[in-house]
Amino acid sequence: MLGEFLHKQFISVIQWNEEEDGLLAYRYPMQDMEIENGGQLTVRESQMAAFINEGKIADIFPPGLYTLNTRNLPILTDVMNWSKDFESPFKSDVYFFSTRLQIDQKWGTANPITIRDKEFGAVRLRAYGIYSYRIADPRTFFTEISGTRETYYVSDLEGQLRNTIVSRMTDIFAGSDISFLDMAASQAELGKNIAEQMKPVFTGLGLDLDQFVVENISLPDELQKIVDQRIGVGMAGDLGRYTQFETAQSIPVAAANTGGAAGMGVGLGAGVAMGQAMFAPHAATAVEQAPADNTVAADASEATKFCIECGKPLPARAKFCASCGKPQ
Repeated sequence: MLGEFLHKQFISVIQWNEEEDGLLAYRYPMQDMEIENGGQLTVRESQMAAFINEGKIADIFPPGLYTLNTRNLPILTDVMNWSKDFESPFKSDVYFFSTRLQIDQKWGTANPITIRDKEFGAVRLRAYGIYSYRIADPRTFFTEISGTRETYYVSDLEGQLRNTIVSRMTDIFAGSDISFLDMAASQAELGKNIAEQMKPVFTGLGLDLDQFVVENISLPDELQKIVDQRIGVGMAGDLGRYTQFETAQSIPVAAANTGGAAGMGVGLGAGVAMGQAMFAPHAATAVEQAPADNTVAADASEATKFCIECGKPLPARAKFCASCGKPQ
C-alpha cells in the first residue's frame, strides 16, 4: 500500500490539451507531486512549455516529445538532487503556453483623439479595427505578463493591449502630416505604419504582432456635417454653382409633392429661383456686350418684348422672364 501511494506521487507523462479558446498560459497541476526521472513531456504544435524551478525559468521546450533526464535538462542538473530515492529527479512547475494566432482582436478609441489637421485645423478622430498576435517568447511573457498564475487568458491582456495601441496611435497621428481626408482614403497603408510602430511594444511583452487593420476612421457627427458641406462646395467649384446644384436637387422633390397648392407653389418657386440663377448671368453678359451702334440697337429692340408680369425687357423668343421667372 505504501509503495502504491508513493508511486502515485510521481508524474510520468506531462501534456496539455487546450480545451478552450483564449487561454494563453496554463500551469500543469503539480501539487504534492514530483516528476519521474525519465518521464515523458509532450509539447504539441502551437504550444511551448517552460520548466520553472524556485521561481525561475530553467528551460523552454518547443514542440516535440521529450524524455526528462539529466541529458536534456542541464540547467536543472546543478540545482536538483538526481540521486533521490524512487528515481524522482526534481519537483518543479511546468507551464504550457499557447502559440496559436489570436485572431479578431478588436481595438478602438473609446473617446475621440484630437489631432491638428493641415486642412481642417484641430479635429477629433475616432478609429477602430482588428489585430492578431501570438506568443513568441514564453520566457519574456512569463516574467513580464502571466507570472505564476494558474491560467492566463486573452481577456486578461486585452485592456492593456488596447490602451497601448490607442496611446501609440495618438502619438502617430500627432506627428503625421497626412490630412484626415488622405488618412481615411489610405487606411491599409495607415494600418501598416501603425503595425511597424507597435511591433517593438509587442516584442517587449513576449508577443509577435501578426496583423493590424484599420477598419474605419471617422469624425464625430457634428464635425462630419461640416466636412461634408465643405466637400460639397469644393465639388461645385464655387458658392454660386453650389446654390444652383441645391436648387436643381430640390425641383424633383417639389414635383413629387402632389399634395395641393402648397406643392405647386414650392415647385414654382424652385423653378423661378432656378431660372434666375441660370439665366441672370447670361442676361448680364448680353447687356455688357450690347453694341453702341444706334442702327444695331434699333434692330435689337424689334426683337425684344416685355414681361407680362414685371415689365422687364426680354428676347422675343424667351419663354420665361430672366428677372422674375414668369412663363411668357
